Amino acid sequence: MGGIIGMDAKTLGRFRKILVEEKQRILNSTKNALRNELTLSPDDLADETDLAASEISQNLTFKLRDRERQLLSKIDEALSRMDEGSFGTCQDCEEPIEARRLEARPVSTLCLACKEREEHKEKIYA
Repeated sequence: MGGIIGMDAKTLGRFRKILVEEKQRILNSTKNALRNELTLSPDDLADETDLAASEISQNLTFKLRDRERQLLSKIDEALSRMDEGSFGTCQDCEEPIEARRLEARPVSTLCLACKEREEHKEKIYA
């Protein structure tokens, strides 16, 4: 139940550092966006084209912020799994998640085989 077989405190600490740094990057990005990107007033725009472009830009910004919010949630869940001792364990088959998968995506909750099965089911039922 300890995640990756042989995951030592140093390796776990390295993953924790990666997750905490990514969380901080997202939080800083969000603060900057609130300060800079979302302060445009419709009065500052010269015409309807500028207004439409601004709305498109703001919609894209909101979508990006939503994705970042979801990633923040996944990061917090991964940090909680570390505290519980289940980080690196597949939530489906309970086998260790491959180290290379965690290196690429430390918020992973499924091993590669279970993730592929999940994606295959999504394609069938989509």
